[in-house]
Amino acid sequence: MITCPKCSKDNQDHYKFCLGCGAELPRGAAPKPFSPQTPPHGMRAATGAAAAAPAPVAAAGLGGTVAIAQQPVKRAPSAPAPAPAVSAAAASVVAAAPAAGSVVCPQCGHVNAASNLFCGSCGFRLGVAPGAARPAASAPPSVIVAPEPGVAGMTLTALRADGTEAGTYQLPSGSGVIGRESGGIFAGDSYLSPRHASFRAMGAGRAGVKDEGSLNGVYKRLARDVPTEVRPNDVFRIGQEIIKFEPLAAQAPGADGVERLGAPSKGYVGRIALVIGREETGNAFPIPESGVHLGRERGDVLFPEDGYVSGLHCRLTWDGRKLFLTDLGSSNGTFLRVGEAELRSGDVLLMGQQLFRVGL
Repeated sequence: MITCPKCSKDNQDHYKFCLGCGAELPRGAAPKPFSPQTPPHGMRAATGAAAAAPAPVAAAGLGGTVAIAQQPVKRAPSAPAPAPAVSAAAASVVAAAPAAGSVVCPQCGHVNAASNLFCGSCGFRLGVAPGAARPAASAPPSVIVAPEPGVAGMTLTALRADGTEAGTYQLPSGSGVIGRESGGIFAGDSYLSPRHASFRAMGAGRAGVKDEGSLNGVYKRLARDVPTEVRPNDVFRIGQEIIKFEPLAAQAPGADGVERLGAPSKGYVGRIALVIGREETGNAFPIPESGVHLGRERGDVLFPEDGYVSGLHCRLTWDGRKLFLTDLGSSNGTFLRVGEAELRSGDVLLMGQQLFRVGL
């Protein structure tokens, strides 16, 4: 058992956050043993039932043939009757029927006891459904709600680090552009461009977001344990680390036909490089065909000084043709930079230094 230093509540050894107060629990000095799931000879091709399994909505471009060894998700026993259809809002969350007296975390899908105030896996405050309105008394003075009707009720709710809501903005009718000049919950973030991103309704509970040439970009949070394709020169973020995928390409011969010297890159598909400035990268790490794991304590590429990176945060895998990024249940999420993307209710965006939950 781990005793919370803040409220003295006892928690199980594998919990990351206290069930009583939500504070991060102390970790042991010795790092946990790490056993990569990637076999030394590379990723196996999907076969049989694995290839036939339907891909979640958030995994765009997977084509149902992703060669990746997914970790099994623990599910509570469900009733023998057929389960009802899953709504679009829950498409990116593992829908497990909780046992009697249990509560499923709406953020990470972990099954918690009904008495828990906070999720033992990610620290999310339980008892408040995503997008649910909080009492007016708890709303901070900075909350600004547009008086005009929204795009089919589309709202952006700013989230604090502990998961609580910091303010809500309702987009104007038809479509809307948000940024630092929009005021309200966007005004105080100097990392937002004046006109940062635009939103539009797409019908049937869907919406679209487009980066309007912002300096720092628009990032969409990946669903847990769902492989998402990473294309050449795509950028993703874990914690405070901004990482760019750079494929390995053969150098073209010179004008006189002379080929360039260089060590062979057999067995490697590219590299990931830390973005340290505009069009400037720093440290880089090769990506073998067997894939790499990223984290703060365990994995092949470590960020020990970044407290926002989980012990084992995400992995990159290669199926022979494409590279895929998978979040491994990290506390703060894995975000992929998008130019244009489709949104559904409950999706989380990172713009500037703020998180926004989409409500439709």
